[in-house]
Amino acid sequence: MSTPTTLASAIARASAPAPRGRLHVVALVVLLGATAALYLTGITVSGWGNVFYAAAAQAGAHSGHAMLYGASDMPASITVDKPPASIWLMALSVRLLGLSPFAVLLPQALLGVATVALVYVTVRRVAGPGAGLLAGAVAATTPVSALIFRYNNPDALLTALLALAAYATVRAIEHARVRWVVLVGAAIGFAFLTKQLQAFLVVPGLVLGYLVAAPVPVRRRILHLGIAAAAVLVSAGWWVAIVQIVPAADRPYIGGTTTNSFLDLTFGYNGLGRLVGGSGNGTLGSGAGLLRLLAGFTGLRMLVGNTGRGVAWLLPAAFVLGAAALVLLARRPRTDARRALLLVSLGTLVVSAVAFSVMAGIYHSYYTVAMVPALAAVIAVSAEVVWSRRAERQARVVLAAVVAGTAVWTSVLLLSTPAALFPLAVVVLVAGAVAAVLLLGPGWAPGRSRPVMASALVVALLVPLAASITTAAVPHSGSGPTTSYASAPDVTPSPAVVALLERSGGTNWAAAVDGSVPAARYQLASGRAVMPIGGFKGIDPTPTLQQFQARVAAGRVHWFIGSDGEIGRWVAANYPQTQVGGTTLYDLTAPPGQPAPGQVPGAVTPGARQ
Repeated sequence: MSTPTTLASAIARASAPAPRGRLHVVALVVLLGATAALYLTGITVSGWGNVFYAAAAQAGAHSGHAMLYGASDMPASITVDKPPASIWLMALSVRLLGLSPFAVLLPQALLGVATVALVYVTVRRVAGPGAGLLAGAVAATTPVSALIFRYNNPDALLTALLALAAYATVRAIEHARVRWVVLVGAAIGFAFLTKQLQAFLVVPGLVLGYLVAAPVPVRRRILHLGIAAAAVLVSAGWWVAIVQIVPAADRPYIGGTTTNSFLDLTFGYNGLGRLVGGSGNGTLGSGAGLLRLLAGFTGLRMLVGNTGRGVAWLLPAAFVLGAAALVLLARRPRTDARRALLLVSLGTLVVSAVAFSVMAGIYHSYYTVAMVPALAAVIAVSAEVVWSRRAERQARVVLAAVVAGTAVWTSVLLLSTPAALFPLAVVVLVAGAVAAVLLLGPGWAPGRSRPVMASALVVALLVPLAASITTAAVPHSGSGPTTSYASAPDVTPSPAVVALLERSGGTNWAAAVDGSVPAARYQLASGRAVMPIGGFKGIDPTPTLQQFQARVAAGRVHWFIGSDGEIGRWVAANYPQTQVGGTTLYDLTAPPGQPAPGQVPGAVTPGARQ
């Protein structure tokens, strides 16, 4: 049986009517429909989203060579600073639907719905449909989900793949079947091809859960982990092998590196560089990087600022409930499925929280979206475990403390959100108080269960849902959405320059410009390839002056925009300049040193910043 068929069958079985009727199926349909509405409605409010990746999708839709490597431009001069898996999905969408912001952003929204479905089937399998619905609702309404599943950063695909890995791990633990072990490794491998080392933050939790709970002897468990590791190597290694084997002259430059090496990108810019700052290629000999790393290891980053608003609404509750559930499950058989999923999910939360807390290099709060499937699973499974013991006063005390504490914590976080959300604090505090009183009051009776559950759901979901709606309504742009609520300014290329590029034919690149983001904006607006000089930050050593001179001499580049850097100064000193729509351009098809018809040389000082 193929893996897609197996997964589809599993979702169908998980969605089948429960003995109590079709209520849970209806609820699941409503949940997934509402999730799709949240992620798809007005999705183009952010325009192209991250133009850096949108331009790569545009390039991939035009060129299989550019698509394979995740190149920024159609002639494939340089890649984006991540592996290309997420680019593949967007490029296929653009090929099917045509180039538009909707085509670029649609795959992320669909991945969001798939993630919620995967979280549901994973939790339902071990804790029942009610817990599955709660887990899906938590995953769907966490604000960072509404941010990323409406945006075209790689984190959307990463999160869906990690959710798939967790589902496959649960299936593997049930009967220790190798096909599920292989699927775990394959999901992690493709997650690596999405965002490199961040994919491995879930591995400790997955390994712990399988080692503890798989129903086979220890030696066989270890063997299966080796098989999973081999699956990771195969599913990720084929593309890495292509990049390493193909001569550098026959593939794009690896963006984000100074050495044109994917391994450098993996362990430098996207590896140690994230932890200690800089490129990650230096040492900690000065102690500065180590001090920054140690200073970040406070855990506070997860609870404050953009990170807190994005993911921390239920994070304290997850750790408290998770610990309580593990205590209550301590006497269960080693293979207990609920405890296994808790070990997998809590392990992921702990490792991810520590990693994000200590990062002293480039950090964006939206990275935490990868924690959402684990967060949702912990909340739902541990709530089910503790709630099932509600006849015992100790369990009710834990539930009361968690619900009341979450209500207070939610009210604190609300202080850093838009003022329109402030009144929700009253609702949440009242609901938390009602639940606590009902749980702790004398003479517990089953009749109190429904009002307690209703109050707890209000505390857990109301404000995150409102914050998610607020997040979805606000446009985000730039290199990535760094905040859940404030929009980032965008820069629209001059229509006159765009028209000029559209008319530029006969060359591989209509223009060249410093930096991948400006190049992406011109490329998306004109539909013509624009060469990014220096990559995302403008500091990648590509193309060199000699390489650029050779391309110009071969008639492969028409215009140069601006006059920055070594290449810009050479262009300004040798080619005629013109002003179009307030932008400085140089015609590289004109004879060096001679003005093109209708152009005036020397309008600005060569080398001056425009």
